[in-house]
Amino acid sequence: MLVFVSLAVTLLGTAQPGPAAKPSGDRQFDRGSGLVLSSLTSVQIDNLVLLGKVWGFLKYHHPTVTSGELQWDYELFRILPEILAAPDQAAAQTSMIHWIGGLGPVQPCGNSCATGDKDGPRIGHVLTPVPMLALRPEIAWIADEALLGKELARALQYLQQNRTAGKQFYISLAPGIGNPSFDHERDYVGVKFPDAGFQILALYRFWNIIEYWSPNRNIVGEDWDGVLREFLPRLALAKSSEEYQLEMMELIAQVHDTHANLWSSLSLRPPVGECRLPLSLRFLGQSAVITAVASQDLSAVGGFKVGDVLTDLDGKPVENLLQSWSPYYADSNDAARLRDIARAMTNGPCGPVTVRIRRGPDLLTVATKRLPSAGMTAITNTHDLPGDTFRLLSDQVAYLKLSSVKAGDAVSYIQRARDTKGLIVDIRNYPSEFVVFALGSRLVKWSTPFVEFTQAELSNPGAFHWTKGPLLQPAEPHYSGKVIILVDEVTQSQAEYTAMAFRSSPHAMVIGSTTAGADGDVSKLSLPGGLRTMISGIGIFYPYGKQTQRVGIIPDKIVVPTIEGIGAGRDEVLEEAVRQILGAETSIETIKALAKPGR
Repeated sequence: MLVFVSLAVTLLGTAQPGPAAKPSGDRQFDRGSGLVLSSLTSVQIDNLVLLGKVWGFLKYHHPTVTSGELQWDYELFRILPEILAAPDQAAAQTSMIHWIGGLGPVQPCGNSCATGDKDGPRIGHVLTPVPMLALRPEIAWIADEALLGKELARALQYLQQNRTAGKQFYISLAPGIGNPSFDHERDYVGVKFPDAGFQILALYRFWNIIEYWSPNRNIVGEDWDGVLREFLPRLALAKSSEEYQLEMMELIAQVHDTHANLWSSLSLRPPVGECRLPLSLRFLGQSAVITAVASQDLSAVGGFKVGDVLTDLDGKPVENLLQSWSPYYADSNDAARLRDIARAMTNGPCGPVTVRIRRGPDLLTVATKRLPSAGMTAITNTHDLPGDTFRLLSDQVAYLKLSSVKAGDAVSYIQRARDTKGLIVDIRNYPSEFVVFALGSRLVKWSTPFVEFTQAELSNPGAFHWTKGPLLQPAEPHYSGKVIILVDEVTQSQAEYTAMAFRSSPHAMVIGSTTAGADGDVSKLSLPGGLRTMISGIGIFYPYGKQTQRVGIIPDKIVVPTIEGIGAGRDEVLEEAVRQILGAETSIETIKALAKPGR
């Protein structure tokens, strides 16, 4: 009891100094943190890891911080020297206790306590008025006295138990959507790097946003505490702006979210260079296959053919390049990662380059050169058919690609497909317009669920609850034939969401290969140095809770193009779609003719 009284006095701030200046008036570190580090001891690393967790917890739980009364980034710079100077864990814990006590009073919440959502029964798509938690806050550590010591542990538990419902200064939920909006996160574009303090801030900010506001943190696949420990010295000791950005790129990649690249710094992501080969590559397994060559550039880079497999570049085997580059690619799964590497793979310095290729059984060496990317003929990275958005492949097979679809033409598409046996919806692309309801409503006969969401709780940081998704409501004209949906590694985000909706048709079938596994409205985030990233901000699930993030849209029938098929100019995924509509007895010659990309 005496401990509790002492703790309450500390947290109420009766013997502590008042809070520092409000964020708008606190300019002390505008030009830099002033922190210079050349090395870190194991004790310092341990204490800084703990500080990162405590700093993040206070950011979203302490009322003085959540109300916006402090420039919380600069409060970090004020405590950092003391933590770095602490000779042991106990001294660092004492410093943090005094720091918390100086942040201002925390009154018992009484009848206004924020309890967060409670568990409730959930049956399929029907939710009770009390939503069920999909994720609970991972805050068991605040009771770990071996980690925190008794007084610091109890201080943090007091804050958690006495938080009140209300707004968060550094985060809100986007109106009408519910994904996190990371407010008041300054980008400090004017700070000169390297700056150890701001580099540590970047790590703490991103790490805690994933810890508390990522709906997919439970499927990251990494020991998130271990990530904090690994990257603490790497970021704190980064010796240049470029090194800082590359370390952040690797950190962000640990989340395995295709939305979460370091978008501001892709020019630093390997391979780098202002020139490239005028080729389009696609990985089939671990083979980098040439799928297109820019025709007017053939005279400059002759020697390549569609279907060739690139085995060595600049004298380095492709498998070695993949191993070297992959840590910088923040993708949800291997399919998306290989897709992104393929798009950048031939980047490099302008001028001569030696490439080894495999053509059938033969290994060939091609002496060629990289050309300026800026003036190069664009090569599409989608795998749908060139030409019209909608067409009849035959009187029984309709084809619609979403890369140029128009929501206002949805009725026309359905009317034109009305008498066919099957409609192929090609989503091996990104939809040009949002057509989930304009088209999806014409593929179902009754109110049909196709998605459930998880959304964050502002008053219970780290908690995510289930929410019902929209329904497809039937509309006329109705299409009653088979619906064949084509997907692959290009299918991402809105494209995956669209595939989920169309798949709910009772006559639907998904054909293709693993999609990018990154769905949900994105939440943008600024980082020190003018850096920019994003995360998938809402959890997207099939009805009954089946995961889509990282997994993607799993086809009903997996069909992956072959090297031989690409070399012959065939679209084997489309061929299978035609076969599913016309029947297995249809001749391969007929199928090839209908599915020919150039027809």
